[in-house]
Amino acid sequence: MKTHYPVLLEESIEFLNCRPGGFYVDCTLGMGGHAERIFEVSAPDGRLLAIDKDEEAIRVAEKRLASYKDRLTVVHEDYRMLRAILDQIHLPEPNGILVDLGPSMLQFTSPQRGFSFQQDGPLDMRMDQRQELTAASLVNRSSEEQLLKMIREYGEEPAARAITRKIIEERKKSSIETTGELVRVIESAKHRKPADKIHPATKTFQALRIAVNSELGGLDQFVFDAFDSLAQSGRLTVISFHSLEDRIIKQVFQFLSAACRCSKRLLQCICGGRPLSKMLTRKPVVAGEREIQENPASRSAKLRAIEKLSGPAPREMWAEWLMEK
Repeated sequence: MKTHYPVLLEESIEFLNCRPGGFYVDCTLGMGGHAERIFEVSAPDGRLLAIDKDEEAIRVAEKRLASYKDRLTVVHEDYRMLRAILDQIHLPEPNGILVDLGPSMLQFTSPQRGFSFQQDGPLDMRMDQRQELTAASLVNRSSEEQLLKMIREYGEEPAARAITRKIIEERKKSSIETTGELVRVIESAKHRKPADKIHPATKTFQALRIAVNSELGGLDQFVFDAFDSLAQSGRLTVISFHSLEDRIIKQVFQFLSAACRCSKRLLQCICGGRPLSKMLTRKPVVAGEREIQENPASRSAKLRAIEKLSGPAPREMWAEWLMEK
């Protein structure tokens, strides 16, 4: 297994503002890199709730964090269930919440998980092995229109139409069941040029992963849930890796930090005319050259953070506010 590098580690810990005695949430535990650092800076009595929907990742992380088990609570669940988790196990309001939206190194280095186009394995891509939908299901059962939209929007792939047509053509002959088979189909539709910096399959695999795991679904509502869950002056830090994810995070953070969230059609302000949060990152924080050299996956990472001033979030104003932007 390749070395595990927690992305933007020190930056995320700085924005969380971890302190001894605090209570923090790592919504995407992964292999435990961020969690381990949270324990170190919140010693001796800081507590952590760690959530992950990947059972294999939880097993690895629990071994890594064994020395902190008295301060750790682990839940096998989707991070979007945060509010329900906090309500169910009666934990206090968090002083900080961290979300790293990228897949873990564990998923990419295991051929059996089917995330990587560099290793042949089942075309799976499920972060949560309990769910039924796999990448193979999408590739072989989606309509041409559905595949095209998926690859074009989630993968931002210029050659989406050519790749989609080739997939449809090949699956008529036999179903596409492995990562290697899909890579060969993509390569036959999109030939790699000497100047190309990324593999022809990169964006299509990204699109399938996002679709299989519904990575964009409910992201805005999760941010509202996380914000409402925070204690006063608590901080929410989010690391995203895709422009669509970052756009959602940016817009919700702007909404929560705006002086007024009222619709332009109203003649007067009814929201109180004050920001609910303080924007801690006017521009996203990105990895430096040294981190990118050590961990090329950090190149696309963007970190944004806010501090809660008051709440709750006026969700009923969100849709109209967004349409007017």
